Amino acid sequence: MPKRLNLTLTVIAACFFASCAEQPKSKLVSAASASRMQKVRTTAYTHSERGGRHNALGLCLSGRRVMSAASDWSRFPLGTHFRIVDTKEEYIIDDYGTALVGTNTIDLYKPSRLQMKRWGVRNVDIDILQWGSETQSLKVLGPRVKHRCVRQMIVGLQKKAPAPVQVSNPTKVSAQASIRTID
Repeated sequence: MPKRLNLTLTVIAACFFASCAEQPKSKLVSAASASRMQKVRTTAYTHSERGGRHNALGLCLSGRRVMSAASDWSRFPLGTHFRIVDTKEEYIIDDYGTALVGTNTIDLYKPSRLQMKRWGVRNVDIDILQWGSETQSLKVLGPRVKHRCVRQMIVGLQKKAPAPVQVSNPTKVSAQASIRTID
């Protein structure tokens, strides 16, 4: 991986995790008072599918204690941490998929094709442990605005809470949305 790209991914990841730590107290939810969402449609994916082994931040998909998940970031922003009520598995939204945009579906990462197939499609209750950051979602999506699904998520995020990222031309994003690399 080229040094510049690796450094860019490191900066993005550092900003993402720093912003999660700085979430306002109203966005933090204790386990005892977790926000329950009922009957959320879930599907599963694995690293051998089209997206490969990396999430939207360029980091490896996690199949460990807190596993990776993908969603429409205008519904479940980047960094949203949740638990499936029945299985007690914990996930964090760190990816998105074109088929998820405009839906309330969450795609759960499974480490193997067999586990993915066993999961199939399920409607489950989830507890939101911490909401992700709409601002960080916009920062990651901004440079990718040339893709139609990304533009849809940006529009959805801007409708929820006006942010400094404005998409005036579908092929361009303001400089505020750009993430600069350090040489």
